[in-house]
Amino acid sequence: MLKNNILPGYKISLIYTLTYLTIILLFPLIAIISKTFSIPFETFWQTVSSPRVIASYKISIGLSLLAACINTIFGTILAWCITRYKFFGYKIVDGLIDLPFALPTAVAGIALSAIYAPNGWLGKPLAAIGIQASFNKLGILLALIFIGLPFIVRTVQPIMQELDLEQEAAASSLGANRFQVFTRITLPALYPGIMTGFALAFARAIGEYGSVIFIAGNIPMVSEITPLLIVSYLEEFDYLGATSIAVVMLIISGILLFIINKLQYFVNKSTGSNL
Repeated sequence: MLKNNILPGYKISLIYTLTYLTIILLFPLIAIISKTFSIPFETFWQTVSSPRVIASYKISIGLSLLAACINTIFGTILAWCITRYKFFGYKIVDGLIDLPFALPTAVAGIALSAIYAPNGWLGKPLAAIGIQASFNKLGILLALIFIGLPFIVRTVQPIMQELDLEQEAAASSLGANRFQVFTRITLPALYPGIMTGFALAFARAIGEYGSVIFIAGNIPMVSEITPLLIVSYLEEFDYLGATSIAVVMLIISGILLFIINKLQYFVNKSTGSNL
């Protein structure tokens, strides 16, 4: 009898994949963790629990989560608009969504700081009503929203394009209004994509550096993000301190992403999605 063999090239592909992931991903992580074990625990704890470092954790993680939540709401709306409606300039809008992917982060930071500075195009009218949109936490939030938006749109958009419109039409014919159709038919089908986009946007935001430092102000205890603090330690040749902070951020990010993935699993299970 003929056996149902797996696809040709499976072993070669598996070896290549594992080797690639080991070199690119596992080795750097192992190096960071092993470096941490060479640090006395008292020194490690004193570094990662200092008030300045704790403040940077709160700023980086808190604003990353907030930016991901904001992008989830408005990114889903934007994906809905460019999927369901064709309007003048549609192609331009669709192309601009990918701009943060192609734009160097330093260029994005300079552009954002110029626009939202007190004398900038948007910063000046905001300053006139008492809102300072740069060189503070709001500036960090704006930068993180800018770099995270495409992740939401590009994960929700393909799902929305594949939705069966007949279900929406059937619900409408049975008397459901537009809000009910969206919340009971469309939105549940989008949950897996929304959760995936949220996780990607959060992961990108929590490690962002280039686009933030130009608009953050970088004031310790006020607007200093953890990646900048790590770079500051490296510039002072305090490699052990930088490694200690990096390991803590690695652990925190891993825990948060694990929670997000678990939530995504339960959402997929409840909706019957295979994403």
